[in-house]
Formats: sequence, C-alpha cells, structure tokens
Amino acid sequence: MSTILSIKDLRKSYADGFEALKGVTLDIEEGEILALLGPNGAGKTTMISTICGITMPTSGQVTVGGHDILNDYRAARRMIGLVPQEIALEPFEKVINTVRLSRGLFGLGRDDARIEDILRKLSLWDKRRNAVKELSGGMKRRVLIAKALAHEPRILFLDEPTAGVDVELRKDMWEIVRELKANGVTIILTTHYIEEAEAIADRVGVINSGELLLVEDKDSLMAQMGKKHIEVMLAEPVDAIPEVLRHYDLTLNGAGESFVYSYDIHGERTGITSLLNDVAKAGLVLRDVQTRQSSLEEIFVNLVSGEQA
Repeated sequence: MSTILSIKDLRKSYADGFEALKGVTLDIEEGEILALLGPNGAGKTTMISTICGITMPTSGQVTVGGHDILNDYRAARRMIGLVPQEIALEPFEKVINTVRLSRGLFGLGRDDARIEDILRKLSLWDKRRNAVKELSGGMKRRVLIAKALAHEPRILFLDEPTAGVDVELRKDMWEIVRELKANGVTIILTTHYIEEAEAIADRVGVINSGELLLVEDKDSLMAQMGKKHIEVMLAEPVDAIPEVLRHYDLTLNGAGESFVYSYDIHGERTGITSLLNDVAKAGLVLRDVQTRQSSLEEIFVNLVSGEQA
C-alpha cells in the first residue's frame, strides 16, 4: 500500500503558550483504518482540524495524496471527508438538499443515484424531504455522515462519530466503514468506544497531551503489550492471600472468593505450574480457573497513565 496521508513534525500552539500538538509525525496508508485513541484534550480533534484546514498549523507539513494542505489546499481538501463531533446543520433545509449541496461545494456534478444510495444506507431516504430541525439527534448525525460521503472522499475522518447515538446507527456506521475500506477509502476515527476500535481498526494510535505515544498494528500491539490473567476461584473464601503465595503479587477479588494472577504471554515461564502447586500447599481448594487476555482498553489506560499493561 502507498502512503496517502503524511504528517511531519506537526505542531499547534496558541497565543497563551499552550501546545495542542507537539511534533506529531505519522504516515497513513491508503485503504487502512486507523483508530486514534486519547483522553479528552489529548489533541485528537486539533490534529483532525489542522489536517482538514479548519485550523492553521504552527509548523510542520501535511500532505494528502501528495498535495500540501497549505500550498495546494483545494486539491488536498477535495480528497477528505469529515464527520465532526459537533452537529452544525442548516435547520430549515431539507435533508436531501443538505447532502446535495455538500457535493456541489467540491465542484462535482449532480448524482442523484449516489445520493440516494448514501441516504438509503444511512436509513435517511424516508426522511429526505424533512427539514433538518425535524430530525432527532441521531438522525442529524446520520446527515453529517451523508454530507461527508457525498463528494466521494478518499480519506474519511470520523471524530467521535457514534458518541451519544443509538446502537442502530453504530451498526449502520461500521457497516459503511467496512464497505468504504473494501473500496480503498482510508478511514481515521477517534472514539471513546474502545471496543469499536478493537473490533474494526487495522492500526491503533495513542495520543496524549499533544504527543503521539505510539502507532501500532492492532494485533501486534495486543501481542506485544498484552498480558494474560488467570482467575482462580476458591471453594471457600479467604480473608487474605496466604503467606506462601505473597510473592506472586496476586489480587484478591470481592469477598475473597477468587484471586487474579497476571503473567507475560511472551515470558519464558508463566509461573502457573508453581502457583497452582503452592495453592495446594496453602490448603486452598479450587472451584474453577479462567483465563483472559488484556483488552485494548486496558492497554490504552496503562499507556496514558505512563504504565505498561
């Protein structure tokens, strides 16, 4: 795959000295889905706004399909579709006209078949003659998505696209995302629903305090940084971890009915055999044993807190 979006040492500072972006460097490949994760105020929206020409960078360079976002902004912007966090639509305009206008703004001719296809996929076709103000919040967000897709962008930015919307819209949204990816569209999304990133992304980027902490293949990230956890459920609860088990750094759960042991999946030894032997020595009777692997959410939380999962 070729690089479709290239970001080099991108910085954004404000008059009061606040640095929203601190030298972000990132190459995004054509046709991939990149999930950008980070807490509120991390710089996700600033980064997207800068690339899309909504705010000016302080320094650095960004090219979209080889077009510089400052020197060749028209060509760069034509390749981009944006679904912003905030819903900003003309309340008295009809849905279908709102979407058609978005296509016309990029110099493209009328294409009723494409507009109909987009509206049907977003369950908006029956609402096409309605004024925007008559729609629910979820339906208005669907209109934002339709507007972003109307001019056939090659890169689609989704800034918290499913925040506060119904489950049905999320399902529709991710189905469209998969179809766009199959057609070679590059998708960059920010989300607080980390399970969605885990399910749909090819790569995951973590940004915090304006700095890009890492960008990794999702599966590789899980394999490199994830831990496995074994939960040992006891036949009888205990008040505390027995002395013979203290060096395992176990976590007692609930009312002492189980404890959790974590281990590195890439370590030479897991320590599970010796743990279970020592559990028997401590006179504890097992009721059940379950294992699980660290989720992307756990890895993300540990990264932004400066720890490793």
